[in-house]
Amino acid sequence: MNQSRKMAKKKRKRKKRFFTKFLLFIIVLVLIFVGYKGVRTYLELNKATKGEQISSKLRKEEVKISKDPISILFLGIENYSSGGKGGRTDSMILATFNPKDETVKTMSIPRDTYVNIPGHAEKTKINHAYAYGGLQLTVDTVEDFLNVPIDYYVTVDFKGFKNIVDAVGGIDVDVPFDFWEYTDTKPRKKIYFTQGKMHLNGKEALAYSRMRKRDPRGDFGREERQQQVMQAILAEMKSPETIIKMDDYAKVVSDNVRTNMNIGGGLSLAKHLPNLNKEDFETLKLQGHDDTINGIYYYVPEEESVNEISSKFRVHLDLDQSSTTNTTNTESNLNSSSGSSTENNTGQ
Repeated sequence: MNQSRKMAKKKRKRKKRFFTKFLLFIIVLVLIFVGYKGVRTYLELNKATKGEQISSKLRKEEVKISKDPISILFLGIENYSSGGKGGRTDSMILATFNPKDETVKTMSIPRDTYVNIPGHAEKTKINHAYAYGGLQLTVDTVEDFLNVPIDYYVTVDFKGFKNIVDAVGGIDVDVPFDFWEYTDTKPRKKIYFTQGKMHLNGKEALAYSRMRKRDPRGDFGREERQQQVMQAILAEMKSPETIIKMDDYAKVVSDNVRTNMNIGGGLSLAKHLPNLNKEDFETLKLQGHDDTINGIYYYVPEEESVNEISSKFRVHLDLDQSSTTNTTNTESNLNSSSGSSTENNTGQ
């Protein structure tokens, strides 16, 4: 009887040891898999951070991601007509991120915005800055226009945009109305979009983002669709499948995206990604009017709108205090002074 009990006990121990070893084996496999993916991801993303370095005229000290509020200028480069060389900015989005409250402010700058470009006598469209002097002149132009420092930039061309959308398995968007748009391919083809929910691949997402002529709101309608697409891509990259495919995503990014942000900064910023929801984003709109000057169409921004947007960005970057804070402090000081006067009069 005792012998059989001992045998049964030994079997249970062997089973337990087997399952323990098997569990450890699985854990080791997972760690190796994640480690392998992590190394590949790091190496691929590191390629994307080899972009041209820029300087800001409005920064006295270098900012640190995850510690200081930062600004990023996203540039969509249209260079297929120039064979991949030079080109111009088809889309321009300025974003600021404040790590303290994990909020994001964004604004699309219409490509036809009528601005001064440093070193050029006459005002012209803001998207000409890239063609005139590349990244640095584009950064200088945006800084002069909005009085907001540009810390980092991210560039992607049309091909890269399509590849990124395809890499995440496409995106889901809510189409505001029925319309069509041409593809960027040759020969061009029409893509039709119908109001409501649609799942788009890379080619469709690019056409969806670029359409302007058939939107009754023009550039503003296009800007909202661009913001919608960016948030949809972020949503896909936050999904559980991201860990499994992270090295594939990194490969696509490294092949198609360039930035001056180093890999450490990029990873620090990515840590905040899972915490961001739609409520954490605020979209600012540049008010202005359409105008034709010397036979050329421009979007002329209102000075009041430019100043208001500049103020919001600067407050978000902790460069200025908000007017609400100043008003509150003033009222507090007045109340304090009033209280002191009352006490003094009572004492007399």
